[in-house]
Parts: sequence; C-alpha cells; structure tokens
Amino acid sequence: MTRGIFITFEGPEGCGKTTQITMLEGYLKEHGFQYHISREPGGTRISNQIRQILLNTENKEMFSKTELLLYAADRAQHTEETIKPLLKKGFVVISDRYFDSTTAYQGYGRGLDLEFVNNLNNIATGGLKPDLTVLITLSPEIGLKRAYKISEADGFPNHGDRLEQENIKFHKKVLQGYLSIAEQEEERFLIINGEKTPDEIHALIINEFKLKFKK
Repeated sequence: MTRGIFITFEGPEGCGKTTQITMLEGYLKEHGFQYHISREPGGTRISNQIRQILLNTENKEMFSKTELLLYAADRAQHTEETIKPLLKKGFVVISDRYFDSTTAYQGYGRGLDLEFVNNLNNIATGGLKPDLTVLITLSPEIGLKRAYKISEADGFPNHGDRLEQENIKFHKKVLQGYLSIAEQEEERFLIINGEKTPDEIHALIINEFKLKFKK
C-alpha cells in the first residue's frame, strides 16, 4: 500500500492555521481523500493531558527544559499512536504544529541549544518528517490580538494561554526562528503571508498540494 501524505501547519500565534486546516479538510473531503486532522500538543488521549499541563497559565514556574521535554513526550505519543499508523494506511494526515514548533519556540524563542532540540525532535519522531510544511507568517503584533480573542473563547481569558502570555520579544524570536528553519529546508516549506485573505491563502495551499503530490 502506498504511504500516505503528511502535512503540517506552522506559524506564530494567531496566524490563521486553524482556518486553513478547516478549508483544506473541505477540499480533501470533496475530492474523496482518506484523511485525519490532528494537533500538537494533543492528538491522543495521553497527549491531550500533556497539553493541559503545557498551556495552563498557572504553571508559570515551569523551566524551559521541562517544557521542551513535555513537548517531546507529547510528540512521541502522537507520532507512534496516531500519525505513523494512519500514514501506513495511506491517509493524508494533517497536524496543526509538529517538531518545527519546538525548534521555533523552545530553540529560538527560549534560547535552548538547537542541536539538543533537534536531536530530541528526531528521537521523539523516529525521524519522521512532513512531506509538506505550510508556514503562515504574521507579525506578533497582529497575530497576538487575533490569538487573544480565540483563546478567550476557548477558556483562556486575560491574554491567552501560557505561551501566548509571553512578551513580544519572545514572539518575535519565534517568528525569526520559523524563517530560519524554512530557509534551511526550502524544499519542504510553503511560506505564505498571513495578511492575505483566507481564500487567497487556501488557493496557494491547494496549488502546492496539486503540484507536490500530483493529486
């Protein structure tokens, strides 16, 4: 059986990933693809419990290395329990965030050693890389305003979840981190300006999907 397609969506807070994933899901459904939508942190029962720890605003004393290891634990469970089995069945698997988030947030944002972060990512994923990563870029000033509104609706009032509450300097480092990662792996990334309309962004994603996977 042909291996499935693994697509990840990345970007800073409020960039519009969730909207684009929903729009891509509509396309896949309309064209008869077998697909699965997932997320990180999360994606399994155990991973969702880790997610609650990571995003809880009360956990302000969490050390950066603790945060990194929790994300790795989440990713290991998610990859083995959800992503790999579905790819073996030929599914299109879409994940809202994957290891690039850890490199951008904990590596570039927190300033943890990039070689250590990359090695840990490789251990957690067993070396599994996305076939396509859609990176939606947006300035932190615009993105955080959007994110706060979404988080309030999700039960995180007072300026979002634990990561969204970080200062603007942190979020600027994250964005620059994403751009650095994409520059190093150009063949895997589709970079889109998040200030475009949702329909414009969706059209670019579908065009790339057709070109890359001949579907």
